Amino acid sequence: MAFSREQIKEIKKQIINQINSTFPEDKKAESISNIEAMNDSEIIEFLEKNNLIRDEQGNPVESGNCIFCSIINEEIPSTKIFENEDAIAVLELNPLSEGHTLVIPKKHADEISSKIEEFAKEIKSKLKEVFNPRDIIVEHGNLFGHAVINIIPVFTDEIETERKKATPEQLKKTKEKIISKTEKKEIKTKAETHEENKAIEKINLKTKLPRRIP
Repeated sequence: MAFSREQIKEIKKQIINQINSTFPEDKKAESISNIEAMNDSEIIEFLEKNNLIRDEQGNPVESGNCIFCSIINEEIPSTKIFENEDAIAVLELNPLSEGHTLVIPKKHADEISSKIEEFAKEIKSKLKEVFNPRDIIVEHGNLFGHAVINIIPVFTDEIETERKKATPEQLKKTKEKIISKTEKKEIKTKAETHEENKAIEKINLKTKLPRRIP
């Protein structure tokens, strides 16, 4: 498969960004150095060896060494906040803001299904309730055939463009904040629903009672 010089440059950039986002701190420098040292043919060989591109027949990307699949399979550590049968939501390691979340489909695919879009909307709603930001940006991304969704709370007039490494303690604190407030809201909603049902039962009971005959 042929790539232009600009495409190779962009591929290197994407790989390095992903290394910064997902690799353990003690492995980042060496991994980035190895990628930067590769020439064009070595980059292509690396992509083919790791099944990160489609072959000449257009066969789908293999997911064996996909970074996002590694997160799904828990081969790479992550801070998971929500999950359903189709996707997981994890906190970004190098967030643009507090609560910056990645929605990752469990199935290796280059498109986002309607079910995962709905899941992302639920996550967006939860983040809005927890952090009360000025806005929330939803961005679709794709790295070598695995589509993902970035959900980014915005707290200031200007959108943050600089990523900052989050410590394990910061990620844990953010997760606890999200889970705590979400669970409290769910408990409150269930209690309110229970009270509403009791009120409806009382009304129905009164309606069904026969009128007293004088």
